[in-house]
Amino acid sequence: MSQLPDPIPLFDTLEYMHEFQLPKSHPELPFFQKDFRIASEFLRQYDGSLATFNSYRRELERLLQWSWFLEQKSLLELKRIDIEEYLQFCKDPPLSWIGVNKVPRFIIQEGLRIPNPVWRPFVATLSKIATKNGEEPERKNYQLSEKAFREIFAVLSSFYNYLLQENLTEANPIAQIRQKSKFLRRHQNKTRIRRLSELQWQFVIETAEKLANENPEEHERTLFIMTALFAMYLRISELVASERWLPKMNDFKRDQDGNWWFTVVGKGNKERQIAVSQAMLEALKRWRQHLGLTPLPLANEQIPLIPKNRGKGPVVSTNQIRNIVQLCFDRAAIRMEQEGLGEEAAELRVATVHWLRHTGISEDVKIRPREHVRDDAGHSSGAITDRYIDIELRERHRSAQQKPLK
Repeated sequence: MSQLPDPIPLFDTLEYMHEFQLPKSHPELPFFQKDFRIASEFLRQYDGSLATFNSYRRELERLLQWSWFLEQKSLLELKRIDIEEYLQFCKDPPLSWIGVNKVPRFIIQEGLRIPNPVWRPFVATLSKIATKNGEEPERKNYQLSEKAFREIFAVLSSFYNYLLQENLTEANPIAQIRQKSKFLRRHQNKTRIRRLSELQWQFVIETAEKLANENPEEHERTLFIMTALFAMYLRISELVASERWLPKMNDFKRDQDGNWWFTVVGKGNKERQIAVSQAMLEALKRWRQHLGLTPLPLANEQIPLIPKNRGKGPVVSTNQIRNIVQLCFDRAAIRMEQEGLGEEAAELRVATVHWLRHTGISEDVKIRPREHVRDDAGHSSGAITDRYIDIELRERHRSAQQKPLK
């Protein structure tokens, strides 16, 4: 392990996909160019979805580095036993392959894009609370989560199925791994959905309203964003502009029955329509009136749904949305602590933006037909929506309370 060369990033961003080429600084082996070309062609299929492209790029980059540097093998030569060794490698990569910060893969130097020498395929991270407490991530503490393991299985299986279809290999080594339980834990029960409690959400939305009333110039946008993430179960990527999707005011449309719908392009580049509640419609009116617009959008209106605070155009950074939500969470947590709700406040401090989507779905599935929530959320099946139903868990816990010891 200590003699391993430092890994080099292989694939640039979507913006530079047309320039895909093996970095000149990469050492040569006979199969490097062929492997790189095959992986590049596979990645090009996902140029319509930034999140999917980034996920697939990360996993292929890691596998290529391991296969080339450690095994001295082409991707086309890897067998089941090789992939099992690779999975063990991912659980415990060498320290020299672990970074402590997420950095760009490529940087500009003298007008040229070159591989970033400090980039690493694995990154040690910290929880939000640890970061706030001033702790620093350490390479020796790197851990690969079960969710990350599942993603490795999914991406590599998809890649080898592609190779099979292209007649480039004769088997999918991922599918041949019979004892997946060595790497993936089975869950008897439904996995826990991370979401806010009713009390936490009440404090959060009241905090957003308070901020908007006190400083509308800064926080009317905060209130609208918090409302949209909860009331329409939006993912953070569905609120910002990207190459595949620009949320506009006229994505809110009224049908012939007078009902309002919001059209969004979400995960997997899938378009869906979300039924707009009266509360969401009122939030939209308030936001538009703050911007000096008519209460409801016109059919031909091309104004960004979340325009920049300064300058023209839409918000394009998911980090900007995260920072807005985090500010609201933090202020709400302070209010909870002041009212003696320290335990609820502590949990709120570790919440993420995605918890708002989970919270909105969980609250709605209590009062709406499951199929309606499923379609608004963009779930591929009702089984996914079922994970948000807590009735059975509540009954199970209630029945356990009177179990005697003697």
